[in-house]
Amino acid sequence: QVQLVESGGGWAQAGGSLRLSCSASGSTRSIAGLGWYRQAPGHQRELVADISSHGSTNYGDSVKGRFTITRDYAKNTVSLQMDSLKPEDTAVYYCNAYKEVGPVERVIRYDYWGQGTQVTVSS
Repeated sequence: QVQLVESGGGWAQAGGSLRLSCSASGSTRSIAGLGWYRQAPGHQRELVADISSHGSTNYGDSVKGRFTITRDYAKNTVSLQMDSLKPEDTAVYYCNAYKEVGPVERVIRYDYWGQGTQVTVSS
């Protein structure tokens, strides 16, 4: 099992910045990726950004160029720097960790989630 504890978030004005951090504990050795998802009321949970064990990053289209994800492999932490915030960034942000088990042709992904932290951006 992997436990994820988020910190940061809160309130910001449009154009401002916030930083989220997440610390992983427990069975962290085989974590393949760490990242952030978000869910706004009435919307599905969506990828914000993630970073693999090799340092490869993925960003959701709506945050590219504004958000930056970083990972500290020694400390098992992942951070999300959010700049140029927009009201549409308002959501609950969830830290995610995933493991991939099995042969390449039949990989099974296991996801772990934090409890979520609210980010509110006012116009």
